[in-house]
Amino acid sequence: MLPPASVWDAFAQRCAETPGATAIVDERGHRVSWAELAARVRARTAELAAAGVGPGSVVSWQLPSWIATAELTLALAALGAVQNPIVPILRDRDVAFITAQAGATHLVVPPTWRGHDYAAMAHDIAAGSALRVLVLDRDAPPADAGRADAIAPMRDDGGVRWLFYTSGTTAEPKGARHADAALLAAAGGLVAACGMGPGDRLGSPAPMSHIGGIAILVAIAIAGTTLLIDEVFDPARTSAFFSAEDATLLGAGTPFFLAYLDAQATSATPLFPHVRCFLLGGAPKPPSLNAMMRERFGAPIVSGYGLTECPMLAWNALGDADDVLATTEGRAIEGVDLRVVDGEVRVRGPQLMAGYVDAALDAEAFDDEGYLRTGDLGALDAGGNLTITGRSKDVIIRNMENVSAKEVEDLLFLHADVADCAVVGVPDARVGERVCVAVVARDPGAPPTLHDLCAHLDAQQLSRRKHPEQLQVMAALPRNGMGKVLKAELREAFA
Repeated sequence: MLPPASVWDAFAQRCAETPGATAIVDERGHRVSWAELAARVRARTAELAAAGVGPGSVVSWQLPSWIATAELTLALAALGAVQNPIVPILRDRDVAFITAQAGATHLVVPPTWRGHDYAAMAHDIAAGSALRVLVLDRDAPPADAGRADAIAPMRDDGGVRWLFYTSGTTAEPKGARHADAALLAAAGGLVAACGMGPGDRLGSPAPMSHIGGIAILVAIAIAGTTLLIDEVFDPARTSAFFSAEDATLLGAGTPFFLAYLDAQATSATPLFPHVRCFLLGGAPKPPSLNAMMRERFGAPIVSGYGLTECPMLAWNALGDADDVLATTEGRAIEGVDLRVVDGEVRVRGPQLMAGYVDAALDAEAFDDEGYLRTGDLGALDAGGNLTITGRSKDVIIRNMENVSAKEVEDLLFLHADVADCAVVGVPDARVGERVCVAVVARDPGAPPTLHDLCAHLDAQQLSRRKHPEQLQVMAALPRNGMGKVLKAELREAFA
């Protein structure tokens, strides 16, 4: 295949190259070949055109990871629309803010999903405005397939085609403006990192509405890989589904990998006998996790690093040494310029956004040379491998001294009684901020005590000034769809 010039081009080339190969399989066992997906996309394109969608239309869509969602996003690409995917966990206030700021002309939602009436919410948001609501049912065929062959896909002009919003856990969501070229670069880096090809079957629990989910959709088109999707990640069911479909690549973050480990512990036979690697992105990993996955499944973790503003900009390689895989996020991919300035990671490259939807935010986001200030703290080794040491906003200032939350988390993760953990700073009248740890116990009936954890940190030779002073035992940590802990919620709950 020639290098694709656009998202639509990547899809069209793949359909022409391997029309009979399986493109996507969902958790119900529904599957489509590339040729079948192409036919569905043509019909969906006609349906959207009949609803007034055309070049330059701004279409917000808030949908689960369905085959129909892939159809929609590819049809919008064919029409030359500007897409604004919204993760399904957001509700009225955030969706109203995003659609208004993005200037959405259409809002596409499911009727109801997981007990929430998205159609009613969308109509409430659109009331009194020109915003048009389209309800997409998972299994309903396109309503206007008759004009499908009359619509010619738009040629990409290099302009902004995507508006991706950050989660907005500490402030109003911020919208990053992207061209197709950014997603092609991100997807190409992923394909190269793990040698993704036509023989692979990628089990991805990443929401398709996240920038990582769209990059994965583009990557499977580039590589000819089969994508396995589940509308809701359920530890037991999703693990069994990925096992039954013989996944060779598995994503997408620490909580998902812990679920695979738990599922394997209850299985007498290997769940993933042909898995080549586990792909991690969107959230940091404890260094011990790579060894755990290697021991249990015989395959390593290949990590990627990126942000909504600049996705998948660095990757480990499948052949990297275990110490590199365990502790770093790999090297900048081709075309990316990565540097560390005063401890902060800064980047520019083909994945970099064209700026925020709210242009007033750009001055603070970029430095004088056009590098994105990521807000992540990190270091580069002699081989160019990036290690993330924390977030500039995730440093706890206790008695005027800095405590890295990630350093404490990585050590606590080694405790035999800790299944998951997160460290945050909460206000304290005496020391400014005290170190608070939220723990999910391996045995809910016998959680570790604060004394147990501090004794463990002593044994790990962590300075006592960094030891936690408050313990909260939880059934589960609050996380977004990519597995990132929602620390703002923890700070608010434990203050």
